[in-house]
Amino acid sequence: MSKLKHANGNNPLDEQQKLNMIKEASKHYGRYMTALGFDWENDPNSSDTPMRVAKAFVNDLADGVYNGPPKITAFDNVDGYDGIVFQGNIKLHSLCSHHHLPFIGNAHVAYLPTPEGKVIGLSKLNRIVEFYARRPQVQENLTMQIHEHINKECSKNIGVAVMIEANHMCACVRGVKHDATMKTAKLSDTFKNVDRVRDEFYNFIRDLK
Repeated sequence: MSKLKHANGNNPLDEQQKLNMIKEASKHYGRYMTALGFDWENDPNSSDTPMRVAKAFVNDLADGVYNGPPKITAFDNVDGYDGIVFQGNIKLHSLCSHHHLPFIGNAHVAYLPTPEGKVIGLSKLNRIVEFYARRPQVQENLTMQIHEHINKECSKNIGVAVMIEANHMCACVRGVKHDATMKTAKLSDTFKNVDRVRDEFYNFIRDLK
């Protein structure tokens, strides 16, 4: 199996390959727990932990790595809609690349189609967010990846905007041990250059509170 060029890259696997990876990873996680001094093999609450953790990573926490991108069907903008398409409070759960601790929050995404461009269903915006979140990540990179994917799918758009608000467990349970919300945003074209459009995007987000 080839190594990923980046920790948050993609390496789609079939079901048998996933089972093989889980089996191998569980062995290594058991050694990791042993190296940390945990007598996990003799603890009834921890004896299955290596297998549980391996399954959680492959099937849930990092399943964006081991599956291909979501299938997105883009439609002609037959009605000629030229207003903002906005989807807010998309729940996301990801893992900090640095400590493999969760960060949890909401994504707000928007694009501005043109009559001759393409539009996609709102559920597909959720799928794009989930796909890039389900892997070891840093929030800045996650924001840009979501932006780039929406921009690609919604061809001939005149602007894409993505904002993420998230709480990071790596800051809450270690280091400074403070609760704080990190915000990142990536805006392009009209959202970046036209005050009225940019303000409308942020007003949509404020209205969700």
